[in-house]
Amino acid sequence: MSKAMIIVNPSSGKEKAGKILPKAEKALGELFDEVCVRKTGGEGDATGFAKEACADRFDAVISMGGDGTVNEIVNGLGEQQHRPIFGIIPLGTINDFARSLGIPLNPNAAIEILKDMHIKESDIGKINDRYFMNVLAVGAIAEATYNVTVEQKTRLGSFAYFIEGAKAIIKKTPFPLTVEHDHGKWMGEAHLLIATMTNSVGGFEQLAPEAEVNDGKLHTFIIKDLSLPLIVKIIPSLIRGEIMGNDEVEYIKTSKLHLSTSEELAVNIDGDEGILLPFQANVLHKHLRLFVPGTK
Repeated sequence: MSKAMIIVNPSSGKEKAGKILPKAEKALGELFDEVCVRKTGGEGDATGFAKEACADRFDAVISMGGDGTVNEIVNGLGEQQHRPIFGIIPLGTINDFARSLGIPLNPNAAIEILKDMHIKESDIGKINDRYFMNVLAVGAIAEATYNVTVEQKTRLGSFAYFIEGAKAIIKKTPFPLTVEHDHGKWMGEAHLLIATMTNSVGGFEQLAPEAEVNDGKLHTFIIKDLSLPLIVKIIPSLIRGEIMGNDEVEYIKTSKLHLSTSEELAVNIDGDEGILLPFQANVLHKHLRLFVPGTK
């Protein structure tokens, strides 16, 4: 008997989940013999529900929430032997992972994608003993994103991160960084490091235009300088997806990273504050199967 679990964050998307959930249950009821719903009430719940779905050998797990819910589910699926097919009905503000997969940001359209049963293998990342699906970032600008409020994200979308990042640039200080990767070692001073597995970071879909969700790589950008003339130059190149061509940006494509510094710095993991450096990160190639549009 086939089974699907819907993991719902009731507070996502201005509490849209209550209206969307019956449509999702109906659509999945036509595809699976049994559909059960688990509603999160706090941090870690989605991870626990995903582990439950693995242990009970569910065929599919569907996320109804934002990137935080997706990240928690990935952490529940990542280490399990049996991993159900993962589907996303995006209800968050940014929805980076859904964007990178071509999943419609309209929840009703995303439900239609599930009906097609088109499946794609996707990478996920592992950092020490945690999992992530999108991005790692280190530096004052990355830390500034913690100051973005839910209200700002709702009102301004991805530009909320841009505004907080701009404030951090004013007080910019570089930090010493050692980056070990597939091709050797980079050492120097940096203002920001971003390592992304997808082409969408903070809602900007052209940071790493070469990135594919299953290319086995962390597309890593080390920004060495953030003087005002460089900022003026970087912003248009970021929008056009040409940031890697800047002299003050080091671009490294690698399957693993080891980052260390003499300062006390924490890494931003998929938008949330993570562990202190040093850390080891690597790509788990084609580790998950996902429901995606037929063209992806």
